[in-house]
Amino acid sequence: MMHVYEFEVFEDEGMLLAFPYDMEGGTQGENFKEVCEMAADWLQMEMEHRAMRNIPYPEATFGNTPKHGGQNIVVAVNAGKETVRRLTSAEAARRLGVTRGRVSQMVDAGQLSSFELDGRMWVTEDSVNARLEESPKAGRPRKQPATAA
Repeated sequence: MMHVYEFEVFEDEGMLLAFPYDMEGGTQGENFKEVCEMAADWLQMEMEHRAMRNIPYPEATFGNTPKHGGQNIVVAVNAGKETVRRLTSAEAARRLGVTRGRVSQMVDAGQLSSFELDGRMWVTEDSVNARLEESPKAGRPRKQPATAA
């Protein structure tokens, strides 16, 4: 699904900032090209997040008056559940070195993100990559000794 929104780009403390008019949040870049690319990345992630969580897309407005004395840009992305980088539970388990059952537990515990598409559950590749970067130790955490009050 194509999503088109207007952003204001303005300078603040030596960085260029890009904020959408119709949503909370925004991004930044060191130059105009980078801030435009970052705005597209931000919009892609925001629309995919909304699609996965069944959050309505805001109505887009255009011709907005800049609030911070900047300039308006229009950003368009093709985003939805179908564009999310995703893995099956078996693929996620293989990458993480755990069982499929453990992947389900991790999803239930909020340690991995998942969503339904075409009647099938998927695990986001980004959440698996983030988990791999954390590289948690195997087993249960040690109990900390009680401290005297």
